[in-house]
Amino acid sequence: MKNDLVSIITPSYNTGRFIAETIESVLAQTYKNWEMLIVDDNSTDNTDEVVKKYLKNERIKYIKNSKNCGAAISRNKALKLAKGKWIAFLDSDDLWESDKLEKQINFMIRNNYHFSYTAYEEIDECSKPMGVLVKGPKRITQRIMYNYCYPGCLTVMYDRQKIGLVQIENLSKNNDYAMWLKVIKKSDCYFLDECLAKYRKRKGSISNYRKFKLIKFHYFLYRVGEKRSVMFSILLTIKNIFYGILKKIIYVKKTDV
Repeated sequence: MKNDLVSIITPSYNTGRFIAETIESVLAQTYKNWEMLIVDDNSTDNTDEVVKKYLKNERIKYIKNSKNCGAAISRNKALKLAKGKWIAFLDSDDLWESDKLEKQINFMIRNNYHFSYTAYEEIDECSKPMGVLVKGPKRITQRIMYNYCYPGCLTVMYDRQKIGLVQIENLSKNNDYAMWLKVIKKSDCYFLDECLAKYRKRKGSISNYRKFKLIKFHYFLYRVGEKRSVMFSILLTIKNIFYGILKKIIYVKKTDV
């Protein structure tokens, strides 16, 4: 396995309760050649104090926005600063298994893949498993990615040497999906069928929004993020709803807690 640098993109906003556990899951990685770029979106809680304790580790960089800009701009900023061959994503309340980076990089090098994702499980605000495992298609083409956002953000990794610098529109929601729609134009995305990450379900998260608001966000993703026509954006939004229902049937599984 090559020991290329991994740049971990971590936007944060008012996650002082969770970010220490997130950082600890990165420090525990068996793959050691990484940098963690935390871009804080002008948090008003104790995120600064929590992160400050970890800044003695030179692999952890902390950038704070002077005003609240949103996750899209924060991710764009981190991507511009990233120095790694591999780009990975971990939000400031989510967690990785200790061998996540090692297994995923091996998977990509062994198969000559440039874009991949893994399975993940859902946890609650106290880090307790919720008995939900989320998987996805073995191979995602551009057409399939437009149908639905199958990769969980916390599981995605891509090869920056192949993909290049990714920058997205300033979308208030679905900005991770907007990134995958850029990356998929350069490479298909492949699924590593192992649960290597933990997604925290929190009150007020986008997954808890009312359905009509989610529909609006998907429309703006295609219309603004991808600059598609009004009619084509509506068509893609309708397809997204349909494939979202299929995803829950096919790829979301109940597990023993």
